[in-house]
Amino acid sequence: MIYPSGRAVWAAAAGAIPAFLIALALPHVWYLGLLWICALLAFLAVDAAAGRGRASLNATLTAPPQVGVGGRFTLHVAAGLGARPRRLQARVGHDLRLAPVNGTGGALPANGTLDLEFDAVRRGIASFDRLWLRWQGPFGLVWNQVVLPMDRKVAVLPDVSRARDEAITLLQRSALADGHAQKRAGQGREFEALKDYQPGMGRRMIDWKRSARHGKLLAREFRIEENNNIVLAIDSGRLMCEPVDGVPKVDRAVTAALLSAFIALKGGDLVSLFSFDARPRVSSGAVRGSPSFSMIQKRAAEIDYSTEETNFTLALTTLAAKLDRRSLVIVFTDFVDPISAELMLRTVGRLTERHLVLFMLMKDVELETLADMAPAAPEDVARAVTAGDLLRQRQVVIGRLRLLGAHVLEADHQRLGPALVERYIQLKEENLL
Repeated sequence: MIYPSGRAVWAAAAGAIPAFLIALALPHVWYLGLLWICALLAFLAVDAAAGRGRASLNATLTAPPQVGVGGRFTLHVAAGLGARPRRLQARVGHDLRLAPVNGTGGALPANGTLDLEFDAVRRGIASFDRLWLRWQGPFGLVWNQVVLPMDRKVAVLPDVSRARDEAITLLQRSALADGHAQKRAGQGREFEALKDYQPGMGRRMIDWKRSARHGKLLAREFRIEENNNIVLAIDSGRLMCEPVDGVPKVDRAVTAALLSAFIALKGGDLVSLFSFDARPRVSSGAVRGSPSFSMIQKRAAEIDYSTEETNFTLALTTLAAKLDRRSLVIVFTDFVDPISAELMLRTVGRLTERHLVLFMLMKDVELETLADMAPAAPEDVARAVTAGDLLRQRQVVIGRLRLLGAHVLEADHQRLGPALVERYIQLKEENLL
């Protein structure tokens, strides 16, 4: 795109006024104004032709591959016109997950690199999709502008610093002072060692054959089994995108899932991530070991917000087909009444036949507040009755889930992660995995 600059507009105005006055004073030389206009157009054409250099134009965007929500990072814009020195101006296009600090563009300095700061305000995969560049011709009469499609992505990850601290605290509760994992006698299924029988130990722990051989009572010591398969299934449908205390439910679910993934990977289990709304969206393979946590983080950033209704039948059927061994499937979801949860209940029954299913639910603080609020007007009574009815219907669905063999954990949104980790550790200690 080529368009005149402010200098060309001023030149045209400066020439038009004298030409108009000359035409009034000397009508027989009216053509002088026309000559001025033609000369200006010629200069514009020469300036536009001399300023072209799109064939030698090169531009790159450099940004960190990932950043935490609320973090600030710098985008480096580098551009040049080959060997031709030009003063370039640049502007970048970005999505709503990013907020510019001091604008989205400016003039490139002599070294050809422009630094722009952005704040990451929303979780997901943020992108810089285009770059506008413009430069003036030698006479400064026209601007040459080009729009370049770009594909620079930055993963905006949940802030897991607090989750890591909570995870370390929870791990320390079940650890000895020297940092070794605490082995509780009689818990777990993997044989650890033999030790002398002590009063208070269960009789089932006694190894009678070895006790007879050694002439004293020996007890078997077990440790909690590792190498379990943990699946974190996150519903990102319409209901899960509603805010709770200013934060969408899906964001709170992602943070809790990352906390449990951190604990599970530390404990030697396999962890995979799965998200769905109207259809499956994100599906990571099972990974093991603490270094794999960064990969789980990146895949969690791909879980986007959705306005579609959740299709539990398609999602859970697809997930069940991917699992080739008994797994702990943790489903982060929400529902409002038995009618909307009917298809989910039908699918859960088949899933619990082979796998251990745990539903993570957030308490509906808004409904509980309305149901417990002292009425001051007739409208308040109607709201309280409606809220209480919805809460009762919610408990009906929870009861049906438990009858189908699923575990249900309903926790406050601020303690969703720690509550999940405590239940996960409890399930392992009870040998339910």
